[in-house]
Amino acid sequence: MIIKIPEKANQIIARLVQAGFEAYVVGGCVRDAVLGRPAADWDITTNARPEQVKALFPRTIDTGIQHGTVTVMSGKESFEVTTYRIDGEYCDGRHPSEVIFTPSLLEDLKRRDFTINAMAYNETEGLVDAFNGIEDLKKGRIRCVGEPGERFTEDGLRILRAVRFSAQLGFAIEDRTREAVKKFAPGLSRISAERIQTELVKLLVSDHPDTFRTLYDTGITAVILPEFDACMETPQNHPHHCCCVGEHLLLTVQAIERDKVLRLAALLHDIGKPGVRLRDEQGIDHFHGHGDTGAELAGGILRRLRFDNDTICRVKHLIRVHDYRQIPLTAKGVRRAVFRIGKEYFPDYLKLRRADILAQNPAMQQEKLETLKELEKIYGQILKEQSCLSLKELAVTGKDLIQAGMKPGPELGEILDKMLELVIERPECNTKEYLLSQLKI
Repeated sequence: MIIKIPEKANQIIARLVQAGFEAYVVGGCVRDAVLGRPAADWDITTNARPEQVKALFPRTIDTGIQHGTVTVMSGKESFEVTTYRIDGEYCDGRHPSEVIFTPSLLEDLKRRDFTINAMAYNETEGLVDAFNGIEDLKKGRIRCVGEPGERFTEDGLRILRAVRFSAQLGFAIEDRTREAVKKFAPGLSRISAERIQTELVKLLVSDHPDTFRTLYDTGITAVILPEFDACMETPQNHPHHCCCVGEHLLLTVQAIERDKVLRLAALLHDIGKPGVRLRDEQGIDHFHGHGDTGAELAGGILRRLRFDNDTICRVKHLIRVHDYRQIPLTAKGVRRAVFRIGKEYFPDYLKLRRADILAQNPAMQQEKLETLKELEKIYGQILKEQSCLSLKELAVTGKDLIQAGMKPGPELGEILDKMLELVIERPECNTKEYLLSQLKI
């Protein structure tokens, strides 16, 4: 097997070998190269100690020197070069208490999480695959190196990584590994929210976001997202639905494009339903106000998982407006809807609404999809006509109002809002002359 290593990574390997050391590319880059996928990083492993690596290269950064990692700079590119190591005892389920350098590549590969990530390669010796990673790639399975329980006890995040790799690669989790995921899932409670967030996002924006179901089936969501478990336990006895809330959320995620905000909004758009569910005398379930309730609940979830404020704001807003359906199919009605929902959010609102419909009862979809198609058509025409839909597009600004004699203050903003409402109703009024003529100072 021949793997094409980037020239600069090869040069680093060659220099280490010329100095009498061993060196290989290792881990995910080898896996991705075998699969024909682009590798994000080309990491290098060697029996050279960190100080020996630093002595060989003019530009290095001590990025993780206590764990044997030195970043070697080649031009503007960086490559992590890590000394073969054996991890000491994991006392906290996250970090080894000590790192012991070893001269053995096999010992270094032995400590890695999954067989598909425990392969090394250089152009002289070819592929080093001591744990049958190639076979697992061919069979499409995620399997721990050695005893799964030991790997998951060492670092609890590997439990979530197993499912994430399953989603990214479309692989099944091998039976023993899957059973260990179930058994050790509670260990995720000791993992930082930031690390969990990173894995969740990678899973959600993968080609197989439906793998999120595995998080529920193995008890992972019970630890990191119990609100989702409540959705899986909440039925939707309603003609427009044919499954519980949780199943509907999973179908919505599958129906929307690969975008972090959109997939988070799809996953959480009905997260408020369990808390507001009411069943009427006919046995029909209703979820009045679930958009507002869900937006607040989602905000708490995303803050708990340490998402950034912009992501939280966007997801909350989409959840709050996702069930806004009473839009008259007229240019005026759609302009009002864009004004109410927000011009910057409206395209994503349409995408979420389509995905939501596709995740509902198939017998009820056609009319909804036709209505949505007409709405999108009208919206497209509004954009083509360059109608004013926001304050930025209004023909007058706050500065114009001040020059016309208004005093700065809250009233100025209120006047601009009223002018925008007028223009939303009557686009032809969006001229500086007309709007200023309406001022009463």
